Amino acid sequence: MNTFEITISGSRVHGVGFRRFVKDKATILNLTGYVKNTYDGKVLAVVQGEKDAVETLIKYCRTGPRLADVDSVDFQGVSECDFLQFEIR
Repeated sequence: MNTFEITISGSRVHGVGFRRFVKDKATILNLTGYVKNTYDGKVLAVVQGEKDAVETLIKYCRTGPRLADVDSVDFQGVSECDFLQFEIR
């Protein structure tokens, strides 16, 4: 299993359904973890699963939901955690 922290930033990533978008895509891709809004206006996701599935989710995050305006998606590997499902926090 691979575990990554993904940070999505842009002028419009809050209030456009980004967390629900990430959760839906992660569930389809069989990923576990969580997604949440941060206080500095970004979206943070910690995802765990097969490398190809994580890479696919990162590609989805570069576009986001229809109303989103994404400037950048940064990601890094993190220590493994054991998640049972994918949730919105």
